[in-house]
Amino acid sequence: MEPVSDSLLYLVIIWLGVYVAVICARKTRLTPVLYFLAVGAVLVNLGILPTDTGPFIGGLADIGIVLIMFALGFEENTANFLKSVKRSWGIALFGAVAPFFTAWYLSLLFWDDRNIALMCGLAMTATAVSLTMVSLKNEGLERSVAATGIMTSAVLDDIAALALVAVLVPMATGDIGPGPGAILWVIGKALLFFLLVSVIGAWIFPPLEVSFLSRLPLIGRLRLGRFGIRNLLLFSNGDYAVLTVLTLALGIGLIAQGFGFHPAVGAYMAGLVLREEYFGASTGNTDSTGDAGNGLYQDTRRIVESAAFAWIGPVFFVHLGTRIVFDWDIFVAVIPETVALTAALMAAQISSAALAARYTGHFTGAQSMMIGFGMLGRAELAFVIMDIAYVQHPILNPESFYTLMFTAFWLNVSVPITIAWWKPRYAGIKR
Repeated sequence: MEPVSDSLLYLVIIWLGVYVAVICARKTRLTPVLYFLAVGAVLVNLGILPTDTGPFIGGLADIGIVLIMFALGFEENTANFLKSVKRSWGIALFGAVAPFFTAWYLSLLFWDDRNIALMCGLAMTATAVSLTMVSLKNEGLERSVAATGIMTSAVLDDIAALALVAVLVPMATGDIGPGPGAILWVIGKALLFFLLVSVIGAWIFPPLEVSFLSRLPLIGRLRLGRFGIRNLLLFSNGDYAVLTVLTLALGIGLIAQGFGFHPAVGAYMAGLVLREEYFGASTGNTDSTGDAGNGLYQDTRRIVESAAFAWIGPVFFVHLGTRIVFDWDIFVAVIPETVALTAALMAAQISSAALAARYTGHFTGAQSMMIGFGMLGRAELAFVIMDIAYVQHPILNPESFYTLMFTAFWLNVSVPITIAWWKPRYAGIKR
């Protein structure tokens, strides 16, 4: 076991690297995730960090995955999300199917391995909504119609990708047999888990006077109608609200693991089913209780996002970056695969999302193209899948791992460039 002082030193080095990454991200207007990975790669190749940082950093990285996925779910406005689903379902469906099969086919062609092809297709399915929203904000388009369509479609893509993670990872790792019965069993477990989380969100989280449980005879007689998740969040004037939501995230993550899935799947769903009104926030009233509740929600969200994206979550990405050990032969060898995969994914993603936006969501032509460009990014969930398939399970080989890393980098670079290039046409047609 490594000395405690070494673990703390590694953590200090990683956090210093996070500062450098954030500064570089602001200068280049790219997602910090890319620079977190680059910091890890640079530090390990310079010998500042070892290839094996030990159980402390590894455990902190695992917590970082859960926090990141919970924060991504927690920051979604469930009501707005549901309102936008009707118009954006086609973008999410076709905008995910096209890159999945493009990456799957090319990966199968490159490495002739079905498991690698499945993981490559899965990693290239989810859209980096945070990168796109930052790019739109830099152009003053964060509240545009296109931004709403991108946001909703990206959330639907992430949920679909998480469901596929739950089903495909056990198949790729060999935890289930190839027979149809075993596959149906995994799909059944996935459906059961998502149903369980939906029941928790719809019937158990609200105060019991409005939940399904209030109809049960015993609970009705005991007059327990005032109890629900809100009482836990408001316990001791909300001092333990952060503890409550993080316990919830880890708890549902463990339930997901009990079903045989990654805890990040459960953490994301836990964040998605939490609502602002559970914190006592008013949805339209202006009384002091509503104001206090809104403040508690905002404070909790700020603390959770700080932990996920500023000091614990980045440990996960830097730790993943330490897996990129410089090997010139591999770098040169994967150039053709990287170029082919990047070009094919750009064409498939832009065309499928834009056409779906035009003909299923009835957006204008300019809005549809902006949505297509906005769906190009690949960030948090893509790298979580790479971590699962390369670090935690030996599914990806080094060549496919490096190809996915480089492809994700170039796709992310293309987002701010294409959005800035298309903005004059987008604004001109709006006028």
